[in-house]
Amino acid sequence: MKTAQAQSATTLTMEVARVQAIASITKCMDTIPSEYIRSENEQPASTTLHGVLLQVPVIDIDDKNVVKLISDASKEWGIFQVINHGIPDEVIANLQKVGKEFFEVVPQEEKEVIAKTPGSQNIEGYGTSLQKELEGKRGWVDHLFHKIWPPSAINYRYWPKNPPSYREANEEYAKRLREVAEKIFKSLSLGLGLEAHEMMEAAGGEEIVYLLKINYYPPCPRPDLALGVVAHTDMSHITILVPNEVQGLQVFKDDHWYDVKYIPNALIIHIGDQVEILSNGKYKSVYHRTTVTKDKTRMSWPVFLEPPSEHEVGPIPKLVNEANPPKFKTKKYKDYVYCKLNKLPQ
Repeated sequence: MKTAQAQSATTLTMEVARVQAIASITKCMDTIPSEYIRSENEQPASTTLHGVLLQVPVIDIDDKNVVKLISDASKEWGIFQVINHGIPDEVIANLQKVGKEFFEVVPQEEKEVIAKTPGSQNIEGYGTSLQKELEGKRGWVDHLFHKIWPPSAINYRYWPKNPPSYREANEEYAKRLREVAEKIFKSLSLGLGLEAHEMMEAAGGEEIVYLLKINYYPPCPRPDLALGVVAHTDMSHITILVPNEVQGLQVFKDDHWYDVKYIPNALIIHIGDQVEILSNGKYKSVYHRTTVTKDKTRMSWPVFLEPPSEHEVGPIPKLVNEANPPKFKTKKYKDYVYCKLNKLPQ
């Protein structure tokens, strides 16, 4: 019977591209389509260090030592959690509420109206696959991408019309998030011995693009075999993320994959590739992946802070000298993205 089930699960994906739909059909089975089964060296059941929760640094943004705390965490971990960040709980709750409603209440045909155009270079919109995956494997996740700042970068065509409060909730979150982002950039800058404004300026200043992604990971019959998002580092400068209450983030540290325990209403900050480049390797982008669960839906709301596509990113000149030659090329962000998504050398 298993083989017939497996076969029917495989044929499913030919007709239905969305993981949410596959999840609803496979939930009574003990199998998932083969393109979601990771290779053995990636399967979470066999590659996670079980029984150990990684306590990533928790930083109070008002701490008098915040510069050192953020700088140390960014050098040693590439990930930290920020508390007392000033974003009211209800602003985060509203962001999560409208995102959840888009995925769980809005009819599928309405979601497809804002789907990505196949073959388009534009990342914005509702979709499922993201980048070239080795051996045609897929992540157990659907997503929605759209820019939330600056106004000149926003294309409301990709913002859900329903629920009706979607736009207001996202605009309010974006406004609050910018204040947090500026504080983080300031600490990252001072932590390298630069002036407070220099890191943000080198990153694109007022033109830094805030790209929101909503990840929707439905329950998965075989969470031991699948991944939500494959192991990666973020291309962004930094990523500021809020998850729902279902844990699932894993970080690679000291040659092992660990589950990360996050605290309610903290913001999770990832150092991305561009800050690693700007800092000439002093700050480390975090290698991470996402697992899924058997009976719960996990969601997360990362906002990627990126340079404009034509903006050139390279090591900040003040950080380069004879003793510290540049470790990275200076290139336009769009060229960096192209190489990374197509698995080409930088």
